[in-house]
Amino acid sequence: MEEYKQYEEDLELYGEAMVNAYHIITRKRTLDDIYYELQDQKRSIFPLPFNPIEEDGRTHDMIDIVIEYFTSTEEYEKCAELMKIREICPKNLKI
Repeated sequence: MEEYKQYEEDLELYGEAMVNAYHIITRKRTLDDIYYELQDQKRSIFPLPFNPIEEDGRTHDMIDIVIEYFTSTEEYEKCAELMKIREICPKNLKI
């Protein structure tokens, strides 16, 4: 039963990381926005599937991962938006 609980927590964290990545990649929110929100909520964790110090998530590989997640959750509007961004981003764009 404990393993199932951990699995659910991991899935929730993964989903949160994908939503955060979507917001950063689409530039709907900045790291500062998210940081201040975390402080307001008294949270200490901000999951992202990439290191925001080294990149902005706008690489083909990262965008593909986020698209795959939103396809699985059937959020196709987000997928379409990410596909448009992917088309204009170089393969290995860094900040």
